Amino acid sequence: MQKETNLSSFNNSWYKNGASAMANIIWYFVSAAFFKSAFPVNKVKVLLLKMFRARVGENIIIKPHVNIKYPWRLNIGNNVWIGEQVWIDNLADVCIEDNVCISQGAMLLCGNHDYKKPTFDLIIGNITLKQGSWIGAKAVVCPGVIVGNHAVLSVGSVATKNMNDYTIYQGNPAQVVKERIIS
Repeated sequence: MQKETNLSSFNNSWYKNGASAMANIIWYFVSAAFFKSAFPVNKVKVLLLKMFRARVGENIIIKPHVNIKYPWRLNIGNNVWIGEQVWIDNLADVCIEDNVCISQGAMLLCGNHDYKKPTFDLIIGNITLKQGSWIGAKAVVCPGVIVGNHAVLSVGSVATKNMNDYTIYQGNPAQVVKERIIS
């Protein structure tokens, strides 16, 4: 006989996001006012991220309506572009190296649920976007994925496994399309 999902038994009390309850509450309001809104000033956003323990490099562009769950679990290198409506759902650590572009509506999802367990347990994994990688508009990077140096995840694609350097991926799940040649 098959077991059934029973969400009344769901318990993720083991999960700790790395900050106090007060920091979480304050971030909620700061995020709503300055990141999830149309607020346009990058320097203020970068300063706020640093105040909340994010490690942030130079020359960062953060467009309006960006959702960052926990800045204290975020490491952003230099010359990074984060497009409109990007969602960084960093239940685990997210590392965005230098010269990375995350296009509009892309999602970096560090959490998922174990569909094999009736309690639907939370599963988390770090995400790393290596130097020069590009996450296309409306693309999704799943928990535990490392996007290789200068790799491309094309529009609307879903990366469920690590991506090789200088390779273009497309589809759901993302598959190799061709080599990325930068001339």
